[in-house]
Amino acid sequence: MHDIQSLSYEEAHQQLEAAVARLESGALSLEESVAVYERGQKLSAHCQALLEKAELRVTLVDAASETG
Repeated sequence: MHDIQSLSYEEAHQQLEAAVARLESGALSLEESVAVYERGQKLSAHCQALLEKAELRVTLVDAASETG
């Protein structure tokens, strides 16, 4: 698996969706479920950070266009 920090938003979101589907399937052992859940939490945090970064960029562009 790729390092989470190197994933694009789209890749991380796709992996997060796959993790949710695996958890919802009920086919995992307890240990596997915990591991998938932990990775899912990290993927979710990474997606959130990327969204916040994109939002900041948009805010900066808007501010620059208003003063320019």
